[in-house]
Amino acid sequence: MTSIPADEAKKIANRLRRAQGQLGAVLGMVEEGRDCREIVTQLSAASSAIDRAGFAIIASAMKECLRDGEGDPVEVADLEKLFMSLA
Repeated sequence: MTSIPADEAKKIANRLRRAQGQLGAVLGMVEEGRDCREIVTQLSAASSAIDRAGFAIIASAMKECLRDGEGDPVEVADLEKLFMSLA
């Protein structure tokens, strides 16, 4: 697979930093004994942000592979495995 272009990597890194902050908030909420509904809502947001970052990484790799046509071809099974790893 190809590497992530710098501009897209910056966007993905920002998304992951937000998810990291959300996860830190979840940890704090658990330690404070906050309401479980609030915790689950925040945890869902963090999980969604991580999923979106993963999909962006896969989409970037697919776009790069289709764009330049150089290097080894990407196997469909490998892409399926990447997508399923986020399920």
